[in-house]
Amino acid sequence: MNKKVSFLHAFMVFVGLLLCITTGMFFWGGQLHVALFLGLIWVVVNATALGYRYLTIREMMNGAISRALPAFYIFMLIGLVIAALMKSGTVATLIYYGLDWLSPQWFLPVGFILCALMSVLTGTSWGTVGTLGVVFMGMAAALEIPLYWAAGMVISGATFGDKMSPISDTTNLAAMSSDTDLYAHIRSMMMTTVPTFVIVLLLFAVIGYQFVLSDDTLQQAQNMQITLAEEFYLNPLVTLLPVVVMAVLSYRRMPAEVSMTSCVLVAVLIAVLVQQTPLTVVVNALWSNTPATTGIDSLDALLGRGGLYAMAWTLLLAIIAVALGGVLQGAGFVLALLRGLIARIQSTGSLIASTIVTGLLSVIAMSEAYIAIILNSEIYKKVYRERGIDTAVLSRSVEEGTTLMAPLIPWSTAGAFYAATLGVAVVEYAPFALLNIINPLLAILFAYLGLALIKSSKKNRRSISF
Repeated sequence: MNKKVSFLHAFMVFVGLLLCITTGMFFWGGQLHVALFLGLIWVVVNATALGYRYLTIREMMNGAISRALPAFYIFMLIGLVIAALMKSGTVATLIYYGLDWLSPQWFLPVGFILCALMSVLTGTSWGTVGTLGVVFMGMAAALEIPLYWAAGMVISGATFGDKMSPISDTTNLAAMSSDTDLYAHIRSMMMTTVPTFVIVLLLFAVIGYQFVLSDDTLQQAQNMQITLAEEFYLNPLVTLLPVVVMAVLSYRRMPAEVSMTSCVLVAVLIAVLVQQTPLTVVVNALWSNTPATTGIDSLDALLGRGGLYAMAWTLLLAIIAVALGGVLQGAGFVLALLRGLIARIQSTGSLIASTIVTGLLSVIAMSEAYIAIILNSEIYKKVYRERGIDTAVLSRSVEEGTTLMAPLIPWSTAGAFYAATLGVAVVEYAPFALLNIINPLLAILFAYLGLALIKSSKKNRRSISF
């Protein structure tokens, strides 16, 4: 018979796991895969001590990996999308025309808005980062803007759009898991996310004025434009078709796999028929793209991004992390820790703060926002109803602790994907993903001040305090 997990035991397991991960990140040269594997051994040993047999533990891991398969499919497809967009000239076109009108001073605020809009329209932050995000990273290199600022801006905008889009999977999942109407959930999020958006936009505008375009940088940008025009046919009516196809299909709520595959196929056709690239070269690039030979190092590296093989590091990390999360959840360690924290809640402010913090802990433990959203929604629903707080506040708080926090965790599926796609490590861009940091803090502040609260009545009416 399996023993019940105590709060102290769960806390000890999490401390040991974090020690494994931090040791791997800061003392073993960033060997996260090995660190997570050792963490997995630590958790399995503790699960065995509770009476779980190995075959049962393996089923926990298998079940978690099975639930995360859609994310793994996206990993692979994004690699294909990036490589295809490089060969079709789509990325080259966006960089070429973007350098004409986007100055260093306006790079961060304008990029933030554009990434947010694209993510709202497509409902996917991953798709935004894998397309528009890659373009902005190339432009940042040309304009000599620090890449960590560019990555932080892209992730901030993409996460905002994903969070506020009615066709986003995490937005729908949070509303459904919390028994909340989808648009009530979005209206609730607007109370904290819109003020955060304005604050972050102003911060990006102020910070952007530090970036000055020197004569050397201007010459480098012009050289890049000349080189792109020589290497590619840059008619946007043709080369932007893959992105348009993906955006339209996403807006029509087609599965992400379908919209991304369609994007790849259209891009391949353009690469072969318009850019006159041999089919063999394009197919090889879809597997493992190689740097270009334009003579500009930064441009060569950018045009060589993407391919299935490029996502191998991310995919392997995600598989180990998700398997680890499956044991933590299946053996009851996550539930014991969260319930122990919930038992210590006193005020409404601490309830919302606890929801956000436990969402973060769930992502740290299970590496996947989807599972964390479901788990925290189930745990807190009864507590919110007993306190007379509408579940729209719960769904909002769950997203602020999971959807926003996942990109800041190096071993989460989102963090690993963003780092691999943008070419900037999570620990480097995390301090500059301003929206992801400020939004949860502002939500907690509002909660303690009694702002942005929606109280539910016995007649199921909503009364908003703001």
